[in-house]
Amino acid sequence: MTGVAPCQDTDHYWPRSRSQPSSSPSPSPSPSPSPSPSGPVTGTCAATIRVTNSWQGGFQGEVTVRAGDSAVNGWTASWSWPGPQIITQSWGGVRSGSGANVTVRNETWNGALGAGASTTFGFLADGAPSTPAAICAGP
Repeated sequence: MTGVAPCQDTDHYWPRSRSQPSSSPSPSPSPSPSPSPSGPVTGTCAATIRVTNSWQGGFQGEVTVRAGDSAVNGWTASWSWPGPQIITQSWGGVRSGSGANVTVRNETWNGALGAGASTTFGFLADGAPSTPAAICAGP
């Protein structure tokens, strides 16, 4: 066979790449936008909730916790649901309480944040998707 190169698996062949110059320039990759919230952090840290997926009767959310102008060694994010939402599963944070009032503190591995650094934790919830205002506090 011509124009193909054998791979490690001798039963399959892949086309050889051509070293001829292209008549059009290849596009440069664009940087992906950062999912972290922007804007100034007032206080020790800030927490922002976003919905990453939803379905009939539930949704998945992600909370970004971002340090302010100084490093933090431990954080707690909290918020209140506006309706009957309830978290059924969470990861990347230690959740306490139940019902409408939610409190999540850092895990041992994501509590230390340098100035301006961020971390995320996620959750699954029953109910209509919602992004209430969250507050963040240091230790």
